[in-house]
Amino acid sequence: MALWDRIKESASTMQTQLNAKKNELKSGAFRDASMAMCALVAAADGSVDPAERQRVAQLIASNEVLQNFAADDLQRRFDNYLNQLITNFDLGKINVLQDIAKAAKKPAEARAVVQIGIVIGGADGTFDAQERAVVKEACHQLGLPPAEFDL
Repeated sequence: MALWDRIKESASTMQTQLNAKKNELKSGAFRDASMAMCALVAAADGSVDPAERQRVAQLIASNEVLQNFAADDLQRRFDNYLNQLITNFDLGKINVLQDIAKAAKKPAEARAVVQIGIVIGGADGTFDAQERAVVKEACHQLGLPPAEFDL
């Protein structure tokens, strides 16, 4: 199977698993960690062009699991995290990872945050090394083994 197909299949599988847990994923910690993860993956290469920012915002708005929350609230949180990362990536990354770690208290939410990172990372058909690295780092913050997600 081609790498492109494996990435699409993995993202699709993760989204299906997320949808199955939708009713469990309603806490503020999950909301914040998910938006932090989306911003971290979007900024993984150190820059975010307007088209990429818009694409991630559309994915957030259309994601069935994230529809548990108000779209404008999610957008505001995503933009806030992204702006922290753009302003000073290293310092922003510390803050973002701290918010991601808040989801560690509930294993289902922690796994869902990682899955969202993979879905966002694979949305353009390439889950590149930098995106994989930040999702792997988030796994460590959440106390999850990266191997569980093939990272």
